[in-house]
Amino acid sequence: MSNSSLSRRHFLQNSAALAATGLAVPYIFTAENAIAKDKPRSKADRHTIGCIGNGGMGRGDCNAASAYGDIAALADVDRSHSEAFKHRQPCCAKAAIFEDYRRLLDRKDIDVVTISTPDHWHSRIAIAAMKAGKDVYCQKPLTLTIDEGRKILKALKETGRVFQVGTQQRSDTGGFQTAVALCHLGRIGKIRRVTCAIGAASNGGPFKKTQPPAGLNWDLWLGQTPKVDYITQRCHSTFRWWFEYSGGKLTDWGAHHVDIATWAIGMDHSGPVSIEPLESSFPQPLKRGMPTKDDCYSTALKFNIRCTYPNGVELIIIDGHDTPLWQCKNKSDTKRTTNGILFEGEKGKLFVNRGLLLGPAVDALKTDPVPESVMTELRKGKPALSHMGNFMAAVKDRSATISDVASHHRAITTCHLANIAMRLGRKLAWDPAAEKIVGDDEANAWQRRAQRKGFEV
Repeated sequence: MSNSSLSRRHFLQNSAALAATGLAVPYIFTAENAIAKDKPRSKADRHTIGCIGNGGMGRGDCNAASAYGDIAALADVDRSHSEAFKHRQPCCAKAAIFEDYRRLLDRKDIDVVTISTPDHWHSRIAIAAMKAGKDVYCQKPLTLTIDEGRKILKALKETGRVFQVGTQQRSDTGGFQTAVALCHLGRIGKIRRVTCAIGAASNGGPFKKTQPPAGLNWDLWLGQTPKVDYITQRCHSTFRWWFEYSGGKLTDWGAHHVDIATWAIGMDHSGPVSIEPLESSFPQPLKRGMPTKDDCYSTALKFNIRCTYPNGVELIIIDGHDTPLWQCKNKSDTKRTTNGILFEGEKGKLFVNRGLLLGPAVDALKTDPVPESVMTELRKGKPALSHMGNFMAAVKDRSATISDVASHHRAITTCHLANIAMRLGRKLAWDPAAEKIVGDDEANAWQRRAQRKGFEV
């Protein structure tokens, strides 16, 4: 979740509001709220856990994981993150602190790791963790490029590890899972169009170049990306507004909503055949798709991208920050629909986001509920669990997680393709079977990028 997303407190308030409508409360983030029946019942059942990346999202993932095991080590290139967490959180009181994640992975006693670093580090650490024999819970977006996704899939096949991507909306039983089930059951008829409104990136710059703060290993933070002078806004919570480290909103919130959309239309193991940028704007001029300034944000501010899938469904990805997708009786609820997913079918419409589930098919659930067998199938045979709980259950029985690498790779590929199309300013044709941009060698080369020596994925 980005710094511009709903705060956890606001999100939990939204969840409580959803619960009041009679639907299950989505998401369980904290160790205290982990589902009691799924907690290890003896010390022997508990895992030894290492947490890599100890910023805001990292602390949340670490807390959630601590319900299922003992936190043995923390790793972060900014020592202030690890030290603050160790001293403030009882679950980390005995944890060792490392600057370099590789030292944590060297620990033979650690069997599970969480990875909550900036996006450009996810793939390299995840692959190293699997090769070190660890099961992995890694935040989204899993990759910085399309090519990295294929490399993670290869490592996963070779190592046989259990892997959960942190797209926690997949574990929302009352909202997103129900929406997907309604689509699969045909309750809104054949789906023609899906609109994902994901919000706009931040605009900013020029920023001042300074010396990195004490305790931050700036060179290690940069990793595979070009070596540049330190700018406060390049680092930590605002890293995602720079193309060097992320894909902006397209890979931040897009990783969530495009994932749910493609799951619902049965395209989560395929991909679009065309990607067309209808509108886009950036906080600085681009030249052949590349930023021309090194002291300003670069990811897209406004966008409207049309993706067409092999089954004929049209997926629209928009910033949507000022365009409600649903008109509610309550104006404040209408305003909240500027972020979410709108499904349009032959029999009606359906809207879902973090806190709202709307439409005639939803109203009909009172007399025609979704069969539990359908929900169980969506959860790959598991009961309703928190996202971390689903991962830990899979670690225990070596089964598939609800947010698997293969489906996430397909969804985030769509987001990466949208960014490529916008940055180059042209429509792309994509072969989802061959995973290749057709007839455009320049665009196809953007599936990967140059990596700094010593930090290659």
